[in-house]
Amino acid sequence: MHPPHLLTRRRLLTLAAGASAALVFDSAAASERPATLPTPTAPATLPPTLNPGGKTMLTRVIPSSNEPLPVIGLGTYRGFDVATASPAYKQLRAVLDALFAAGGSVIDSSPMYGRAEQTTGELLSIHEPRSPAFLATKVWTRGRAEGVAQMEQSFRLLQTERIDLMQIHNLLDWKTHLPTLREWKEQGRIRYVGISHYTSSAYADVEAVLKSEPLDFLQINYALDDREAEARLLPLCRERGVAVICNRPFGGGGLLSRLKDKPLPGWAAQVEVNSWPQLALKFLLANPAVTCVIPGTGNPRYMSDNAGAGFGPMLTDAQRHQLIALL
Repeated sequence: MHPPHLLTRRRLLTLAAGASAALVFDSAAASERPATLPTPTAPATLPPTLNPGGKTMLTRVIPSSNEPLPVIGLGTYRGFDVATASPAYKQLRAVLDALFAAGGSVIDSSPMYGRAEQTTGELLSIHEPRSPAFLATKVWTRGRAEGVAQMEQSFRLLQTERIDLMQIHNLLDWKTHLPTLREWKEQGRIRYVGISHYTSSAYADVEAVLKSEPLDFLQINYALDDREAEARLLPLCRERGVAVICNRPFGGGGLLSRLKDKPLPGWAAQVEVNSWPQLALKFLLANPAVTCVIPGTGNPRYMSDNAGAGFGPMLTDAQRHQLIALL
């Protein structure tokens, strides 16, 4: 059972509007639709296809604990790095509503995503009923003291007394941070320990850490047009009992641009898919090593559509190969 997020409605209402002050970003969760598509306003009600037939979103167990985790989550890169007075900010509560209404819970953020952690904390603090969020964030700095300070700041911004998953991003000074994470896990401040990366050039280093250290999670880039993780990392995670979160599940946005003018396969309805984003996400979930995918968005309709991939049958091997052949 997750602890309640600290209520700070007064703090939220008194926050001054302003642009993000952070200048350092990475692409770990960037997975928006192509910029050429229109951005609809927040729907008054969730689309009826969000949770078809009252079904429950599929879950996969976290190997280290057997805790079930919904297979579709939310990345906050870009989408949640917005000023409080902006029109984009006003849509974000509906994004969270769409995630939770579908049965999703994983929200992934980072100190490198500008204002995203703060925005997430603000919105969760006023969410009613109490949100079921599974909060994941990252540490990305050198030195023990610097790492502790950065993670403490994440607790403050997310307005929580416990973070579900803390990840050492890009393996930066991981040997220094890992003992702190394990200590905090024993104390109950964090529930799971992991590492994260988003580029295949680091796969050899990621593999070495996975082989040498017991970890709960790996967050890694994986998409229909970016399948290198299938070769060694995903099988290794299955072997080592490590849960896998997929970032960049749309290949950074280029994948959907390539697919948007193609007709869906004739068998799409058989797997309860009605859009290319759903099919691209379901392609990843067909790999048994994958625990959760976290497409990033600040748009409630996109969140609703993404969540639809968490329902219905998985793709067969033949269907997966047909999608690969399209590219």
